[in-house]
Amino acid sequence: MLDYDKEADAYDASRGGEARAHAAAAAVLDLIPERPGRLLDVACGTGIVTRRLAAGRPTLRVTGTDLTSAMVRRAGARLPGAVVRADSRQLPFGTGTFDAVTSVWLLHLLDDPEDVRAIIAECARVLRPGGVYVTTVDKAAAHDVGSDIDAVLAPRPRRPAQDAAATVTAHAARHGLEAAGGTEFHGVGQGRSPRATIADLRRGWFTLLPPGEPRTEEFATRLAALPDQDRPRPDPVFAVRAYRKPEQS
Repeated sequence: MLDYDKEADAYDASRGGEARAHAAAAAVLDLIPERPGRLLDVACGTGIVTRRLAAGRPTLRVTGTDLTSAMVRRAGARLPGAVVRADSRQLPFGTGTFDAVTSVWLLHLLDDPEDVRAIIAECARVLRPGGVYVTTVDKAAAHDVGSDIDAVLAPRPRRPAQDAAATVTAHAARHGLEAAGGTEFHGVGQGRSPRATIADLRRGWFTLLPPGEPRTEEFATRLAALPDQDRPRPDPVFAVRAYRKPEQS
């Protein structure tokens, strides 16, 4: 897991910046009904997407939460008075408080399946009947675009995908949420190049191989032999799913 206190300052620029935030927010809002109410953005990070959710839907009162102090400070600067520090597994809000709840690029970060269950349970709890929970799914798979880089990395040991769409849907159903559609968006400017992939691989990203492990260097050597070392391959296409809490009968 990254140290997000240390990552906060460079986080946006290293992950697609405003272009990706615009695409993500537009996709999320496409799955949220247009009506007044309250929206909670769970694990909002720097608030780069949260701010666009608020701007794109002025009828919604938007609140953001994050566990990391540095992220909360950055998000709070973008949305003054609307961001609180909180653990996503135990949200400090009453049951049925929000008309929409979102979590963008959160569930894939978790190693413990119990944490995923707890977060989805909390998102369902704070959602009012008739409300919608929207989350990104299958993030790791989105980066497999059929490139020569993917072919080299195919045999690598991978972390289990805690945000697999089927897994998220099953957790949502256990907490009374019904599938309510989905969409996709491009991760603008996030196509991998061989040289950048080598650097990420040596940091321990997208693999179970620890930095310095001999097999890491075997993959690095094969990546270094690919042509066009600095040419980004196609952008990933990210998936988003929506889940609705049924109206009370």
